[in-house]
Amino acid sequence: MRKLTIVGGGFAGLTAAVTAAEAGTAVTLYEAHEDLGGRARTAKGPYRTNDGPHVFYAGGPHWTWLKQRSFVRPLAPLPPAEVLRLRFHRDGALRRTPPPGLLRLSLRAARKAPVDVDFRTWATGLAGERTARAAAAYSGVALFHHDPGSLSARFVQERLHRSAALPPEAHYVRGGWGELIGRMAARARELGVRIETSSRIDALPAGGGPVIVATALPAAARLLGDPSLTWESGRTVLVDLALRARKGDPFVVSDLDAPGWIERFTGPDPSLAPAGQQLLQAQLPVGPDASKADGTAHAERLLDLGFPGWRERTVWRRESLAQGRTGAVDRPGTTWRDRPAVDRGDGVYLVGDQVAAPGVLSEVSFTSAVEAVSLALRAERLVRPAR
Repeated sequence: MRKLTIVGGGFAGLTAAVTAAEAGTAVTLYEAHEDLGGRARTAKGPYRTNDGPHVFYAGGPHWTWLKQRSFVRPLAPLPPAEVLRLRFHRDGALRRTPPPGLLRLSLRAARKAPVDVDFRTWATGLAGERTARAAAAYSGVALFHHDPGSLSARFVQERLHRSAALPPEAHYVRGGWGELIGRMAARARELGVRIETSSRIDALPAGGGPVIVATALPAAARLLGDPSLTWESGRTVLVDLALRARKGDPFVVSDLDAPGWIERFTGPDPSLAPAGQQLLQAQLPVGPDASKADGTAHAERLLDLGFPGWRERTVWRRESLAQGRTGAVDRPGTTWRDRPAVDRGDGVYLVGDQVAAPGVLSEVSFTSAVEAVSLALRAERLVRPAR
């Protein structure tokens, strides 16, 4: 392939750029914002918060690819003491261990769960209503959806199985996802990729080879003039907090009564905040009729239980509502194959975390990016002999 244009400089766009450039393609990447990274950007300044995912699941298809290129090194190892500081909110109190039924349910492989039945019905038949509700809530850490029990059983079970795996699949990149993005961008430039930031593309380039659109679905729909490019996503309130450090604070508070998760990211990586301070993020999925204030109130109830004196210890705070940008969710009867296709025809390819590619969270972006480059290379090989 002689030339490839990529619109969007987030994790998916940079994955596609590196993959294509390694195959000898001349790549030009356009990013509308001043900085690369998209939802994988890490904030500048003393509090290194992330707008998007914070961890990689090592069991995913992208892990070997990233490790081979040293994109995820150095990692921030999770100290064994932090693993013992997981807390589970159930029936109004914090507990040190999850219900045994939840652990047994999480061991079941996703392939044993049906696609066309909702998770609540399937899990209730196996473990009872109480365990099913707790398992659905726990899976919210990899779903960002207010009602996981209503989604496809297989879709939810994959996330439950992997988020509860022992040893943990979750790995942390030291310094935040911004460090990963910086290394990917540097590698792309070494390979000759031309990266144009602050460059908004309002129309597809004409006659310049294949194009990979690596933007959020609403932006892709506008660019391609295709309103059918939609898929359901979650709606989540994010509360970032910096607290003065206190010995004994939990590493994680997982709400098993309703989806909600608080994680102290300076546990594995103290570099994310100034010395003597802790950086937390609370993730609280909210329904379509709920407000940001509802999610914030949920976060504060969990903080009251898990982080004594947190209000007096707070030195910095930020709140946001992530709507339609927390990855795809699949209803009963649907799978990743039903999402918008990667190949849009006429040399246009779509990538991101809500398209027809397998995986969990950022894995969907990676898988779709590699698939798009593979399809473009294959199409070029077929066209060139005909010419």
